[in-house]
Amino acid sequence: MGPTKQHRGGRGGLTLAEVAKLSGVSEITVSRVLRNKGSIADDTRKKVLLAVEQIGYVPNRVAGTLASATSNLIGVVIPSLANIVFPEVLRGVHAALDASGIQAVVGVTEYDLMTEERLVRSLLAWKPHAMLVVGLEHTDATHRMLRGAGVRVAEMMDIDATPIDIAVGMSHRSAGFDAGVHLLERGYRRFGYIGHDWQKDRRARQRYDGLVAALSEAGVSLIDVELHDGPSSTMAGRNALASLLARAPSIDVAVFSNDDMAVGGVFHCLAENIAIKDRLAIFGFNGLNIGAALPMPLSTIRSHRFEIGKTAAKMILDDEGSRGEPTIVDIGYEIVFGATA
Repeated sequence: MGPTKQHRGGRGGLTLAEVAKLSGVSEITVSRVLRNKGSIADDTRKKVLLAVEQIGYVPNRVAGTLASATSNLIGVVIPSLANIVFPEVLRGVHAALDASGIQAVVGVTEYDLMTEERLVRSLLAWKPHAMLVVGLEHTDATHRMLRGAGVRVAEMMDIDATPIDIAVGMSHRSAGFDAGVHLLERGYRRFGYIGHDWQKDRRARQRYDGLVAALSEAGVSLIDVELHDGPSSTMAGRNALASLLARAPSIDVAVFSNDDMAVGGVFHCLAENIAIKDRLAIFGFNGLNIGAALPMPLSTIRSHRFEIGKTAAKMILDDEGSRGEPTIVDIGYEIVFGATA
C-alpha cells in the first residue's frame, strides 16, 4: 500500500469503512482483527494493522453502550506530575470543567513521546469529548490519531509551530530571547547555561535557542554549558552549577532551564559564600513560588500555567463545532526582576 493523505477528521472521526477500503478487506474482517477474534491470515492481519497505523484509526470502545458519539470525558496528557508546572496546568483545566459535568482523565508520559502515543491511543478509544495534550511535538502516529479523532484537540504550553487544532501557551523561543536581552541590558556579558535533558524537554531547548540568538545579536557567546543527564531538580541544579564554575569560574551570570534548577544554583552560592548578583547572577524560568520565597527572590520569567490550562479547557467547552483553521492563543509571560540578577 502506498502513502495516504492526511485526514483532519470531522466530528464523526475516522470509520471502520475507511480502514476496510485502505486494507482491501471487509469491515467485518477489520472488526475481527481489531477485536482479535477468530482465525485471520497473517497477511490480512498485517494489512489491516498497517491501514490502522497509516490513517490513525482508533476503535470506539464505547460503541454499542452509549447512544452519543462521544463520552463526557476529556483526555488530558501531561509530561510529569513531579514538576509543579503541570499540576498547575491541571488546576486550570479542572477550574474550567468544574460546572460542565465533564471529567478529565489524566495520563502522564514522563516526557516520552512513545508513552504519549500509547496514552493517546488508549484515551481516544473511549471517544472522549476532547483531547488536551502538552506541546506541539508528537510521533507521526500520535499526529494522525489526533487529526483523525473527530474531536477538538488543544495543545498546551507551546505556540512555536502550527497546531493540529488549538494551541494555547507561550513562545518559549521568545522567552529565551527576552531573557537574554534583559540580562544584557543589565550589563552581564559572561554567560553560562545550565539545563537538563533537551531530548525530552524540547521547550527548554527552544528557550536555550532563543537565549543564544539574543546573545549572538549582541556579539556575545555562551562561555560554557552544563547539561544534567536526567530530569531537572534542585539538587541537579546545585551540582550542575558547581561543575560549571569548576570549568568556567569567570562567568558572571548563570541562566538555568527552570526555577527548580536555579534554586539549586542559589543554594550552591550560599554554601560556597558566592555573592549572588554581585559576583554571580542567577536567572531561572517558570516563576515558581519556591523562587519567590527565597531570602533573595529569584530573577526569572513567569509562565501562566493555570491560565493556559483554564483557557484551553474553556475553548474546548465553548466551541464544540468542527475544526476550522488552526487557532493559536498566546497567553504570554512576564519577566520577574527578583534579586538574583
